[in-house]
Amino acid sequence: MSRRILIADLHPGRQSLSAALAQAYRDGAQAVGHQTRVSTLSDMAFDPDFGQSSFRNAPPLEPDLQAFRDDLTWAEHIVLICPMWWGGLPAKTKGLFDRTLLPGYAFDPRQRRMGLPKTLLSGRSGRFILTSDTPGWAFSLMYRSALRHQVQRQILSYVGIKPTGFTHFSPVEHSTPDIRARWLARTEALGTKAA
Repeated sequence: MSRRILIADLHPGRQSLSAALAQAYRDGAQAVGHQTRVSTLSDMAFDPDFGQSSFRNAPPLEPDLQAFRDDLTWAEHIVLICPMWWGGLPAKTKGLFDRTLLPGYAFDPRQRRMGLPKTLLSGRSGRFILTSDTPGWAFSLMYRSALRHQVQRQILSYVGIKPTGFTHFSPVEHSTPDIRARWLARTEALGTKAA
């Protein structure tokens, strides 16, 4: 069954491994008939700083942020592809979430259950693909997979997007062309399954 898939390349720079992974996922998904849209962070122009605003007087969305939000609304499955910088999300990536996942669109703080606001993006699933120079064993044992938990639990789940998978490619810095080819092939295979 065909699904509507949003693939978000959340690397702030162009010509990154994230961009190549996004293309590989899209190739796999389209090969089996899924509908895809790609959001490319490096092409977006917006102020990532929410500033001194409150939710009541949030700054208006720039056209690229509105387009990203429209793509989120359209999608049934969201794939976030992102590097880890200094143990967290790049600033522009975090700014994208800060500026678009607002009350009234992503969650409703007026309706609470067990202290948490009502989710407004339910019915969607999401995969997180992370690249880093930190080896997988260190990410898991030393850092307790903190960024994975942040993205899957405190961002996706918080707004109602059900996390369905996590993929970690590392270490990137010293990876060979053969290793990267395997990563791309694995990502393309995920696309064929809309996983």
